[in-house]
Amino acid sequence: MSLKKALLAATVLALPVAAQAQPVTGLYVGAGAGVNWLMDSDLTVGGNAANVLQANGFTRSGTASFDVGWVGVISLGYGFGNGVRVEVEGNYRENDTDSVSGFGASRGPNAFSGKVQSYGVMANAFYDFDLGPGSFVMPYIGAGAGYVIANWDNVRVRSGTTTNTLTIDGDVGNFAYQLIAGAAFPIAAVPGLAITAEYRFMQVLSGDVDGTIRNASGTVVGRPSGIETENLNQSLLLGIRYAFGAAPPPPVAAPAPAAAPAPARTFLVFFDWDRADLTDRARQIIAEAATNAQRVGTTRIEVSGHADRSGTPQYNQRLSERRANAVAAELERRGVPRSAMVIQAFGESRPLVPTADGVREPQNRRVEIVLR
Repeated sequence: MSLKKALLAATVLALPVAAQAQPVTGLYVGAGAGVNWLMDSDLTVGGNAANVLQANGFTRSGTASFDVGWVGVISLGYGFGNGVRVEVEGNYRENDTDSVSGFGASRGPNAFSGKVQSYGVMANAFYDFDLGPGSFVMPYIGAGAGYVIANWDNVRVRSGTTTNTLTIDGDVGNFAYQLIAGAAFPIAAVPGLAITAEYRFMQVLSGDVDGTIRNASGTVVGRPSGIETENLNQSLLLGIRYAFGAAPPPPVAAPAPAAAPAPARTFLVFFDWDRADLTDRARQIIAEAATNAQRVGTTRIEVSGHADRSGTPQYNQRLSERRANAVAAELERRGVPRSAMVIQAFGESRPLVPTADGVREPQNRRVEIVLR
């Protein structure tokens, strides 16, 4: 089965169990595997090493080509709930040598062998695109930087004019960067679990490895050092990601309402997103509530703060407390005694309009003033 068909099949299988996609909040782990294309590597030698090559039947430069290989990654990250994620990643890639052009290489059978392996650590930053309520996919882009070691493992090239063989062997480590584009498909049956599909472009800065030239009997006849190599990769991966502490979506049905007070004795004060300061309209509503409380001789006033579900439960609890205190202070300024108030904060637990986690709902950013 081709990779394209495999990706399509995984997507189709995931659809019946897909949950609504939400940005990651808190700690998460991930892993992925797939195919890797190691791009052709120009091999360049200068100075005395070039003379050693030429003296033993090789030219001073060549290009190595590679078979399609494989890649695996694991990661540990943290999501901030607003689409931004950061993570630390460990990666491994491996590709066999297909051929080497240049170097005066032989074109006969078994003229080339060996492989290139690379492994490293990267620090990545991502942004998840929230497509809104009802979306079952979360596209994302990312970039990363780190350090990658490439191991040229017995890459052998046979001379086309002598019986000598050049072996390129050794490790070279250098700075690396990568660009990432992908999509996550949450699984409804397991909150926090998602299937991921990614494309990655990774470039490792060029570095030098050493070579050894042997004759037909295996005797070393030259050691050209400082063979400059390149390492550029393109990868396609399928993976999984699990976010710890993800809660199941809230029930669709709203909680059974309590006995509603008379409409004239209930007042709603609304707030801007992530704010607890009072607007001019909010002050007008509070003034009306204070006037009603004093006119009818109310003995108990409930001031209840609420928040929508766009932040963490802990943050929303504190935000609803600040909103309730701001309204209570304005009531007190307008002549309502503090001792007559019961000030409460419910965070995101009592939405006026039930929503999924992460949704910004203006009607849930409120303080209710109930005169009893």
